[in-house]
Amino acid sequence: MAETTKIIPPCRGRTELIAAAAAVLSEADAPGVRRYNGLGARVERLTELLIAALYPRHAADTLPVSERLEEAAAVLHICLELCGAQDPEATVATLLAALPELRRQLDTDLEAAYRGDPAARSFDEIILCYPAFPAIAAYRLAHVLYREGVPLLPRMMTEYAHRRTGIDIHPGAVIGDYFFIDHGTGVVIGETTTIGEHVKLYQHVTLGARSFKAEADGSLVKGIKRHPDIGDRVVIYSGATILGGDTRIGDDCVIGGSVWLTASVPAGKLVLARSTVQDASLTRDLPGTRE
Repeated sequence: MAETTKIIPPCRGRTELIAAAAAVLSEADAPGVRRYNGLGARVERLTELLIAALYPRHAADTLPVSERLEEAAAVLHICLELCGAQDPEATVATLLAALPELRRQLDTDLEAAYRGDPAARSFDEIILCYPAFPAIAAYRLAHVLYREGVPLLPRMMTEYAHRRTGIDIHPGAVIGDYFFIDHGTGVVIGETTTIGEHVKLYQHVTLGARSFKAEADGSLVKGIKRHPDIGDRVVIYSGATILGGDTRIGDDCVIGGSVWLTASVPAGKLVLARSTVQDASLTRDLPGTRE
């Protein structure tokens, strides 16, 4: 039986409502207002191009690295112009010059993942399968732009990685070599966090702010130290929450799962959450446990 198309007549007043709404909404596109048309898609393309250039063996195509970098430079220049960057070409040059060092850093992150996870069989597996790799790669690229004072773009790059991986790393964080996030889902690393070398995080770790200072009008003060400092060779297990700009976790500490910390911990300490153990017989009267 052939399908028939039901013709729906225009609703009464729809044209007038559309015209009225468009008149108001179009004010946002008035002359002199910055336009960001296509910026989101360009940022995603830029991020993928740069990661593929850093590790071309794992790219989806066989383009020469030089061609990939040419396209990345062109896309970055457009993105910088759309974001209102002061000197796009100088910023492009800064990022291109930083790529060899970024590759070195990412190689240390891969080594940390390989050594830190017995399930990892190769660097290839980590690059292709582990969500931490694209998240950390996007962060390290965005951090270069953040240091250059580029508006908006670094945050968009790390938020693209956040959507893909569930790992939220602010581009302003400072993270040392040999950084590994195991599993990764739900990890949050705030803007003013510092992390030393050989640090390992598990899923659902939050390195966040404890409280926010406010101006007289109630608006939050920006640009102050809000997030913790993590020393070298620290392991933070799943679900741990560490808050505050005055909070420092010393070198060689181990922070257990589900720990809540708002105070500093000296070097070499083990911090565990309090737990209780009950007799299994107590569960027999719970709903669904009777035979």
